[in-house]
Amino acid sequence: MTDTLPTIQYIYQNHIIDSTRWSRYTPREDDVVISTPPKCGTTWMQTIVLHLIFQDLQPRAVTQFSPWLDRRVIPLDEIIGQLEAQNHRRCIKSHVPLDGLPYFSQVNYIIVGRDARDVFMSLWNHYSNFTPEFYERVNNLPGRTGEPFPQAPEDIRDFWEGWIKRGRFAWESQGYPFQSTFHHLQSWWEYRHLPNILFVHYNDLLADLSGEIRRIADYLNIAVSEEMLTAIAEAVTFTSMKTNAEQVVGSMANSFIGGGQTFIHKGTNGRWREVLTEDDLKLYDAAVARELTPDCAHWLEHGRLYS
Repeated sequence: MTDTLPTIQYIYQNHIIDSTRWSRYTPREDDVVISTPPKCGTTWMQTIVLHLIFQDLQPRAVTQFSPWLDRRVIPLDEIIGQLEAQNHRRCIKSHVPLDGLPYFSQVNYIIVGRDARDVFMSLWNHYSNFTPEFYERVNNLPGRTGEPFPQAPEDIRDFWEGWIKRGRFAWESQGYPFQSTFHHLQSWWEYRHLPNILFVHYNDLLADLSGEIRRIADYLNIAVSEEMLTAIAEAVTFTSMKTNAEQVVGSMANSFIGGGQTFIHKGTNGRWREVLTEDDLKLYDAAVARELTPDCAHWLEHGRLYS
């Protein structure tokens, strides 16, 4: 941990994100920012928070009610206008680590972590199902920074080799061609003692969904009855999320083969055990040693170790 407050150290710009877009953000006193590496439960957490904010069970489109500010494909003026027009408590998505985000003491930050090996398996589902339209859109976006986003390899093993040994950004050493799961979580872990930063683990959501929703509600100072808490927990189970996929994330037909049903895939952990070899796991251990402190690494694999 550190006694200083977070400051911006890097600019994150690639085919998907642009951290400089946050310079247009004007915080409100009760804003919620959900910052996660890809495939750690972002949409799940957005949906939980929206149910708590609105105190109902209506599925809401996260793109409308919880916009992704650093997503480059949507014009920034459109996103800012959308946020400024919202009269309800705002919930904003980000895939930018803390060392690329402006920090505001009046904003509530929720950080969601997941075992990186499970992240890898979920990313492969995404990567191997991107449509030609997706590649066309992100690689021909005006002002794209950095190299084009490469086509997915045919073999998952080729993806693992690059993802675990190479970073997309110069200060990362894991995550290619996306971004580092490890660096993202470590950037926030150093500041986990700050009262406006909450860590939530994917494993804990799976193991005790109602308890974790209660913890999130308490952190956000949102009063919720036991009846509503139980109903929200049922509304955000994986089965419910997949049933309501198109209401929550849209059809996604232009981005994923199979659309929203592909985007919300299995929601399970441990599938990597049937895929990764002993040599693969040695590469994983090396990446952990490079990018994570031991306490952060332990939390990322197991959960329930935050203070």
